[in-house]
Amino acid sequence: MPGPISPFERGEGMRLYDQHGREFLDFHAGVAVNALGHGDPHLVSALKAAAEKVWHTANTFTIPEQERLGQRLVDATFADAVFFTNSGAEALECAIKTARHYFWAKGETDRSDIIAFTGAFHGRTLGTIAAGGNPDYLEGFGPAAPGFKHTKPGDLDAVRALITPQTCAILIEPVQGEGGVTAMSAEFMQGLRALCDEHGMLLILDEVQCGFGRTGRFFAHEWSGITPDIVAVAKAIGGGFPLGACLAKGDVAASMVPGTHGSTYGGNPLATAIGNAVLDRILAPGFLDQVNTMGQRLAWHLQQLAQKYPDHVLELRGKGLLAGIKIATPVRDMVTRLRDDHQLLTIGAGENVLRLLPPLIVTEADIEEAMTKIGAAFDAIDAVNAAPATGS
Repeated sequence: MPGPISPFERGEGMRLYDQHGREFLDFHAGVAVNALGHGDPHLVSALKAAAEKVWHTANTFTIPEQERLGQRLVDATFADAVFFTNSGAEALECAIKTARHYFWAKGETDRSDIIAFTGAFHGRTLGTIAAGGNPDYLEGFGPAAPGFKHTKPGDLDAVRALITPQTCAILIEPVQGEGGVTAMSAEFMQGLRALCDEHGMLLILDEVQCGFGRTGRFFAHEWSGITPDIVAVAKAIGGGFPLGACLAKGDVAASMVPGTHGSTYGGNPLATAIGNAVLDRILAPGFLDQVNTMGQRLAWHLQQLAQKYPDHVLELRGKGLLAGIKIATPVRDMVTRLRDDHQLLTIGAGENVLRLLPPLIVTEADIEEAMTKIGAAFDAIDAVNAAPATGS
């Protein structure tokens, strides 16, 4: 019978199963982490093989799987150098430090300010909550770390007005996730690149959630045709295993010599073996083309949903398989209703947005099933609202 779930016990592809055997369609993916779904045979095989070898040595020693993954990322992207971390927040910390150290090493020691954007989410360390600027995440942790200025995304003139001789970089998510699933236009991204070039600043992209194939290309910034200086990535890079990375151009990364930054666990043999297995699948011929196709199909089905339920669907947002539905119902209630009554796993985002983050292996049949479940939830809400009031 419908009701609250018990802990999940196993997963297979697009499905999760709780301890009572109930099946759930996963449009949550561990907050965009499980890019290949659950129990992917290639990842399982890679994990088992790596577990029988060396788990951890730290970066004091050469780690062949780390070197291989780093080179593959360089070959597939704009980057010349890669630093591995355990999480997205750590990747962003590395990105921020790299930008500031780049100018310090050039003798421009007063250039440390970074322009960021409202609605952003960059992590929960003291540095990344300051970069995000969300008062809810800053509250209770003392003064915010200095050096960050914020403006609403989409307005190049507002960004230009914040630039000073002390500005070293602009930091942005090409598609905001936590803040409300807002996709930046190609024109805005191109404008930010032009501003950075004009003022000798660096462009830092947070692709922790929108990168690694989620929008139908390896990185979301590729849709706008720009080249960043630094990109932070995590989530999907490990397919469920903790792993992150900071990618940078060679001249930007050059000042980050041993001693300027470090990570005990980052890029360990076990994590990077799995990271290579994830890359095997995502870079396989046709994989990203299929993701792009499914992103287009999801957008089409969401348009149909919006036309059928105009009182519930207020706005559609996002790009590819990072989709958002701004709804009339409180989003927490909707997430719970979909989970408990319709066995669909989703997640909320800012501005009362229902966020859909299916694994990249999603099929159109899965999308249609999800739309049916969301529609059934809207119908149930309508039925409750239409029921006659009872009273004494």
